[in-house]
Amino acid sequence: MSIAMWSGPRNLSTAMMRSFGSRADTFVSDEPFYGAYLKATGDPQPMADRVIASMDCDWGSVARTLAGPAPGGAPIWYQKHMAHHMVGPVANDDLPGLSHAFLIRDPARVVASYAAKRVAVRPDHLGVERQVEYFEREADRLGHAPPVVDSADILGDPPAMLERLCVALGIPWDRAMLSWQPGIRDTDGVWASHWYDTVAASTGFGSPDDRPVELDDEARRVADACRPFYERLAEHRIIA
Repeated sequence: MSIAMWSGPRNLSTAMMRSFGSRADTFVSDEPFYGAYLKATGDPQPMADRVIASMDCDWGSVARTLAGPAPGGAPIWYQKHMAHHMVGPVANDDLPGLSHAFLIRDPARVVASYAAKRVAVRPDHLGVERQVEYFEREADRLGHAPPVVDSADILGDPPAMLERLCVALGIPWDRAMLSWQPGIRDTDGVWASHWYDTVAASTGFGSPDDRPVELDDEARRVADACRPFYERLAEHRIIA
């Protein structure tokens, strides 16, 4: 089966990719629409030219690949997607046969983390409004809510949360998902050298971050604009 995990930036998304990549039965893909997004928008992201040069940047071509068989014949294909990348003609409806799931995080913590890596952050950079759009489409298709997991819940109890997520996805739970070897992977995007320093040094999920979040006025406005969408998804999140 193929799993499309729709996330926003700074949402524990790369650690989740590491977790699924630790399974012997799973192939992982890292933000396959990133190149198409950069080519379409000209967003001045770090290493943008290298990212575009390294990837298939045709929306339809990428979608057809993702809806096809997993590389190497892997039984499970875990696809890490950034919802805010989806500005082109492709949506979750264009990925037939995939199981769609959603990874969320409190927007105040996202803004605090993401702002440290960017000059400015807009509400659309968090992708949470797009996540709600895709969630509702998938819920209508299924007749019930698709899986939603909150990064704080995962960090609070990784074994229980990952087991519940696997059940919701219809795949067997594998304790190998709790740890991984440090370093950069061949399956990481070329942007890993800029964004993945913390994950590259890790061997498993970290501890929950309960420190108060301090935001300036502009950052607070961004987080507040995204909060209703986050709360809409959080109503349906899996609880350990």
